[in-house]
Amino acid sequence: MTIARKLQDYIDGEGIAYDTVPHHRTATTSQTAQAAHVPGNSLAKSVVVHHEMGYVLAVVPSTHRIELSTLQEVMNRRLGLASEEEVSELFADCDTGAVPPIGSAYDVPVILDESLGNANDVYFEGGDHKTLVHVSGSNFRSLMKDAQVARFSHLA
Repeated sequence: MTIARKLQDYIDGEGIAYDTVPHHRTATTSQTAQAAHVPGNSLAKSVVVHHEMGYVLAVVPSTHRIELSTLQEVMNRRLGLASEEEVSELFADCDTGAVPPIGSAYDVPVILDESLGNANDVYFEGGDHKTLVHVSGSNFRSLMKDAQVARFSHLA
């Protein structure tokens, strides 16, 4: 697999320039950053959370941890981590744990941690554990135009 079909169709449809960065299979985003030789604070990590009305994709740099209590306050909702089964249903064309942060491609709302807001380049999972998608910071912000932006993470 390279880039998940829904993701690729969405990015192409938005007219966003991107390239891919292949790397050996990894289990964590910090390993991915090392394997792909990219800065961890430029690698967007996606975490699917659920609430009583549905799901939201929380996106933070791979060097950060989500503060669930802060995220709950920001969203004014009780949140929990989505199960692997729930994530697999939402992101059916992606490998488990390789969820791209572009929720619009999957009709999943996104909340973006403000610490990713000023990055010059952003990398993110393309749907498998061997391919990163690389876009300019301005193109990433364009892809995230519908995302809510807040601070809800801290350095891991």
